[in-house]
Amino acid sequence: MFDMDLPWWEFIIRGLAVYIFLLIMVRLSGRRTVGQFTPFDLLVIMLLSEAVSNSLNAGDQSLVGGLIAAATLVAINSLVALFSSRSPRFEKLVDGSAVLIGRDGVFFDKVVRNCRLSESDIEEALREHDCPRPEMKCAFLEADGEITILRNPH
Repeated sequence: MFDMDLPWWEFIIRGLAVYIFLLIMVRLSGRRTVGQFTPFDLLVIMLLSEAVSNSLNAGDQSLVGGLIAAATLVAINSLVALFSSRSPRFEKLVDGSAVLIGRDGVFFDKVVRNCRLSESDIEEALREHDCPRPEMKCAFLEADGEITILRNPH
């Protein structure tokens, strides 16, 4: 239970490598996966965690090894949050920024397609903001995957 098959520092390196790889994969997969989980998205996340588990521990079943890997992931996440709060450039690199997806009641088809949004996503956002299309001034896809709608003033 306490005997590790690997040196302690290897768990830290493995945790760092898996964290960076998954961060890049999540950023490349688009904003929608971050902000709006469908049942399929949840399944992918669960399978990802299973797929990388051996990469984190290399088959080591020790309690200490698991705790080192978990502590490494939490520490890396805390450092990313700290750097993001202190550096706008780092925050934009990690989190991304808002994208203008529509203006004056018209959504930009190419931008919407590139952001992997469906028509139902757009219609849902309009309903949530109680804003008919003709009254929409601007629509943004936020870095967290939410769609923000600004209305024209009456």
